Amino acid sequence: MQRGIRAALAAGLAWQVALLIPSMAAYAYYAPLGALIAVHPTVADSAAAAWRTVLAILLGFALAVGVYEVASGLPGALVIALIVALAIGLEQWRVLREHASWVSFAAVLMLTVGASDPTAYAVRYAGLTLLGAAIGVLVTTLLFPPMQLTVAQRRVSTARGLLAEQLDRMAAALRRGELPEPGDWELAGHALGVALDQMRAAEAVVERARRANPRARRWQGTAASIREQSRALDRVAVLVDDLTTLVVQFQPHRRGLDRVDDGTGRVLADALAGLAAVVRIPYHASDSEPDERDGAIGSAVSALDRLTTLLRSSGIADDEGFFALGAVTVGMHRSMQTLEAHVRFPAR
Repeated sequence: MQRGIRAALAAGLAWQVALLIPSMAAYAYYAPLGALIAVHPTVADSAAAAWRTVLAILLGFALAVGVYEVASGLPGALVIALIVALAIGLEQWRVLREHASWVSFAAVLMLTVGASDPTAYAVRYAGLTLLGAAIGVLVTTLLFPPMQLTVAQRRVSTARGLLAEQLDRMAAALRRGELPEPGDWELAGHALGVALDQMRAAEAVVERARRANPRARRWQGTAASIREQSRALDRVAVLVDDLTTLVVQFQPHRRGLDRVDDGTGRVLADALAGLAAVVRIPYHASDSEPDERDGAIGSAVSALDRLTTLLRSSGIADDEGFFALGAVTVGMHRSMQTLEAHVRFPAR
């Protein structure tokens, strides 16, 4: 809704401003086009779209004029084919990014519409497009440019929930003494992978939204929190993916360690469930008293300590399952560190 309001206002303003230029009034409709091109969710994206689009248009015009002058003796179809081929080549320039398609569009437009007076056409088209784009950037900057925080927070929350669910599912399977095939875990992890991709994209949008945004200082704390949560969850997800693969492939709770302690699977399940609880609660509710997060951390640390003790006291050090369980334990320790989960109020 906000973007629609900004785009409508920018297009209307661009039209009115273009009408005030006598030599351009007949072509005023190019200005609203530039405004629409430049209205994006963030100020940085609006500015980037403005200059990259105008640059692509100018490149297309220059290419069309140059090729037309050099190859004017060739058949028209061959000239157009040559211009389009060269324009597609120019569109590979990384600077243009997603606005590269304007090169071929502008080249064909120049050849079909502005060939009679290319200089005047280029000035009118590119000039009015740039004028409209500038108005679009100005409107985006002044008219409450969004920080894109709500979407990012929702993406982080979704990824957090799915990551905790994966840990809980694995813990429940270990308690039942059952584990699905590796392919089943890959299928279950697909939703988490999609959620993580969406979370990373949303975090990147927030980072772009902070640039040249007059509201950035006011929401600096929230934006920084989103960045920290997103990157922490990203790192933990990588660690969880590794330990999931180790548990599913090597099934350490069913290997040599069971000859020492039949409860290996239960201890491992408790540690995974404890980590899931910590993942679900990102922040402390109080700085002075124990809260729900403290309770989750205490349970997770206790379960992880039992798993570590089991490894240290085991007399089996040459079994493949032993090494896999050791790697899983290290991964969970690293996950707790990434989540900054430490005991704040030790029991007396």
